[in-house]
Amino acid sequence: MPSVLPDGEPVPEDGSLPASALDASADRPLAFYLHVPYCATRCGYCDFNTYTATELRGSGGVLASRDNYAATLADEVRLARKVLGDDPRPVRTVFVGGGTPTLLAAGDLVAMLGAVRDEFGLADDAEVTTEANPESVDPAYLAELREGGFNRISFGMQSARRHVLKILDRTHTPGRPEACVAEARAAGFDHVNLDLIYGTPGESDDDWRASLDASVGAGPDHVSAYALIVEEGTQLARRIRRGEVPMTDDDVHADRYLIAEETLSAAGFEWYEVSNWTASQAGRCLHNELYWRGADWWGAGPGAHSHVGGVRWWNVKHPGAYAAALAQGRSPGAGRELLSAEDRRVERVLLELRLREGVPLELLRKAGLEASGRALSEGLLEPGPYEAGRAALTLRGRLLADAVVRDLVD
Repeated sequence: MPSVLPDGEPVPEDGSLPASALDASADRPLAFYLHVPYCATRCGYCDFNTYTATELRGSGGVLASRDNYAATLADEVRLARKVLGDDPRPVRTVFVGGGTPTLLAAGDLVAMLGAVRDEFGLADDAEVTTEANPESVDPAYLAELREGGFNRISFGMQSARRHVLKILDRTHTPGRPEACVAEARAAGFDHVNLDLIYGTPGESDDDWRASLDASVGAGPDHVSAYALIVEEGTQLARRIRRGEVPMTDDDVHADRYLIAEETLSAAGFEWYEVSNWTASQAGRCLHNELYWRGADWWGAGPGAHSHVGGVRWWNVKHPGAYAAALAQGRSPGAGRELLSAEDRRVERVLLELRLREGVPLELLRKAGLEASGRALSEGLLEPGPYEAGRAALTLRGRLLADAVVRDLVD
């Protein structure tokens, strides 16, 4: 979750939505994202809305404490119930992210999930995920999460190489994420993901291959691989500017992506989104798919974003300000925007083109259709889906996905 919030119109103090936001809501899935804004240390590449204990000291008082965070977040879940009224939809997915959710006690995460269950109910086949730092869990912790209703877990592995982890300021030791996969399986988790980052300064092709081999060998059913983006204002950006570490160029990122596709495909994984591979249909992250397909979700927590029926809003960033708003009976919303039909069309193209199934050609305007024809002739779109009325990326198209989507929405 990026640390910089957009501009927007004010959110009503009671958090109420325009009546149109709930029109035909029964036809759309409902999801919850629960943001935990705490980290033990700040990674040098991270631009997310997270806070260490040092950063919070004296700036939020007891309201910003990890100790009572689960209860504070439950207050926002209850606010969501009031705002959504008699909305009958059970929650299809819950995703606890951060930050480092597993800095909280396992019982706190279970209590946060319990608040969603109590207020809305969970679908019988609900997907319930938490992110986890490999060094912050053990078998007992994972067993408590599983017993409390979590059935999917995502471990931040990033790399199998110690020197790469050091550049990223990651504190876990090589091999620990792989051990976590085994511990999660033993605890009964149905689905396990490993998150990887490629393109770290100082990483070689062999380093990246070793990370992929280690992740596959650990036995997850899902792997995410993201190119490192150096965000302005981060410690890593400052180190690169000072010449302490080199910047990785786009050609290297492309080579690493091809290595990932080759390695993961050989191991039986298939891509279903540009940065995500799974060993089975059931292993796909449904929560993220709901984002990519424009479903309704409520994001609870500091800086969390939400979307319901074409209304997007975001919460205040700081944990102290967030907790204070809820304690005063106010929505913690900092701003919102009402998406036009054109906004929503463009977002569908932007997001759905990244999916294996692609985007319906009927969503494209005349210039976009013409661009799609050129992309097809240039080998960026698959011929079969195109003939069936969809723009779906080839492997080469995935490498140039940002450029392709720009052409299709213009």
